[in-house]
Amino acid sequence: MSSDRAMALVVPVLSVLLSFVVGGIIVVVSGHDPLAAYVALLHGAFGNVFNLANTLTVAVPLMLAGLGVAFTFRAGLFNIGAEGQYWVGSIASAWVGYAVHGLPVYVHLPLALLAGVLAGALWAALIPGVLKAWTGAHEVITTMMMSYIAINLARYLIEGGPMMAPGYTPQSPAVLPTATLPALIPGTQLSWGLVLAVLTAAVVWYVLYRTTFGFEVRAAGLNGRAARYAGMHVARIIVLAMFVSGALAGLAGAVQTLGVNHRLFDAFNAGYGYTAIVVALLGKNNPWGVLAAAVLFGALNAGASAMQMQAGVPAHLVDVVQGMIIFFVAVDGIIRSVLRWTRKEAAQA
Repeated sequence: MSSDRAMALVVPVLSVLLSFVVGGIIVVVSGHDPLAAYVALLHGAFGNVFNLANTLTVAVPLMLAGLGVAFTFRAGLFNIGAEGQYWVGSIASAWVGYAVHGLPVYVHLPLALLAGVLAGALWAALIPGVLKAWTGAHEVITTMMMSYIAINLARYLIEGGPMMAPGYTPQSPAVLPTATLPALIPGTQLSWGLVLAVLTAAVVWYVLYRTTFGFEVRAAGLNGRAARYAGMHVARIIVLAMFVSGALAGLAGAVQTLGVNHRLFDAFNAGYGYTAIVVALLGKNNPWGVLAAAVLFGALNAGASAMQMQAGVPAHLVDVVQGMIIFFVAVDGIIRSVLRWTRKEAAQA
């Protein structure tokens, strides 16, 4: 294994371990047992089949949205609007799921998923992608603004708008059984979306590392000017990269809507699109790394309540651990420097 590859693997692991160490210190200061807290956390996340299913249920949308964010990172773009693309994907899939009648499941379900994919893709590519490619408008601003629009659009639609179901609760009608993703483990919320997410990661890896388009995406991300000088159409690459990224985030919303929530409602927002940014960074923009990072964040969320009930440690400690992961990922340059210095000292000894 090359030095760079080893560093790419070791740094995220060290970031996570350091965050747990700091979290443990905070637990001790607050008068609790850190070992008991982390044992409870692990049990709540992986202790039995149902806990594992809960962990993976949370991880699935993070996997898909994280793959989308990682794809644009590879292209040198900073798509922080995955949250909005996730929302429009949810809106489109929910509408197709409950409003289109008379279709068999093998047509209706793919159609609902496709609606979410296209909605997210167009939301990311048509305005942020095109503006970035031909005017230079910074994608951080445009994707963030598009996120706000998407979130408020969804709230309008289900809070007295055309998608609100009869009654007083702000929610859409439930999707039909023919558009529902079946459960992977009966009795849990884990759907076949997990299989879809793993297959999607394989496709993203293949596109990035085994196709001409993937090579162009990575080349444009490393040096846009050099890619342009080499004859690559960088503007087209930017728009297509945003299209793919939005499609993956839209798929995340569709899978969550059709496989877990079965409708669109006001409390639907779990911040998956924002957490996906950290997942992509922790996974080093590698599809398989993104899957592993998503499972970690799923475990933290699923195990938080168990930690509170079994060890008496506030579940908000998980927020601290997540914050420390973000911090150590952000300062991974320091960790790399320390590792290089340690290696150099060992070689001179």
